Amino acid sequence: MTRPGGRILVTLSTFCEHDQEPRRLLRESGRPFVENTTARRITPEEVLAAGTDWVGLVAGVEPYTAETLACLPDLRCISRVGVGTDSIDLTSAHERGIAVRNTPDATVPAVAEMTVAQMLDLLKWLSYHTALMRQKRWAKKTGAMLAGKTVGLVGVGRIGRAVAERLVGFGIALLGSDPSPDKGWAAGVGMRYCALEELLATSDVVSVHASRPAGEGPLIGAREIARMKPNAILVNTARGHLVDAAALEAALRSGALAGAGLDVYPEEPYAGPLGELDNVVLTPHVATLTRETRAQMETEAVRNLLEELAC
Repeated sequence: MTRPGGRILVTLSTFCEHDQEPRRLLRESGRPFVENTTARRITPEEVLAAGTDWVGLVAGVEPYTAETLACLPDLRCISRVGVGTDSIDLTSAHERGIAVRNTPDATVPAVAEMTVAQMLDLLKWLSYHTALMRQKRWAKKTGAMLAGKTVGLVGVGRIGRAVAERLVGFGIALLGSDPSPDKGWAAGVGMRYCALEELLATSDVVSVHASRPAGEGPLIGAREIARMKPNAILVNTARGHLVDAAALEAALRSGALAGAGLDVYPEEPYAGPLGELDNVVLTPHVATLTRETRAQMETEAVRNLLEELAC
């Protein structure tokens, strides 16, 4: 039975920009809720200034430290619109009995599409030729086919699988490296699991979809890049810290790698030297930034919050 009372704060500055369903769900719940009207990312100080009686937060990426959580004695759930919960002190939340929910499934199709798009962009030199045409230059660089290539997926979880399923029709060979292989699923898409070393040495395209704490350092560093084929491309739409940016830059400048596609970076916003290279496709962490994905994430986040508050 739903407990009466208790306010909800929606911290997103773009809440319901693409779909009114999340707001409708909140209204139908009968619970009072307040929305962020600053038109920008809210700060923890502003969350507390708006009130300390929140029972639920429909949250973005703003940080929730142990100190902030201590000032919210009624809080029962932080429902994150998105996947990552790195900005939340999970230990403190657990100790205080605060449920932390996220929306991992909603982002999968969009990130998978972005991954494949970056592969094709790099192989066909789409961004490169677009930049030349904008300079009124009619110059051509020979591209390559995705068909017939070997694509290696470093991490075969939700997104890695979605990428594999979208690549099947291109006529490629698929390799995967993952600590928890699902051989039944792999057989269905024609993917073979192998050690990371073999994947790096034999793949024409390496796409990163792994999970690893930032404190453990890069998963793909100078040693791993040195194992890759000299004409290979590397795509990272997972986490910026998984790839050593300096080692990647050195390999791209020297020709040890043919190209790279990045949507995530060790530090964001990114304005580093990789942006100077013609053989790199850079996007500003927008893989999940689609109308459909945003609407689904917000709806799921509101449903998750109301479910927790109903317990």
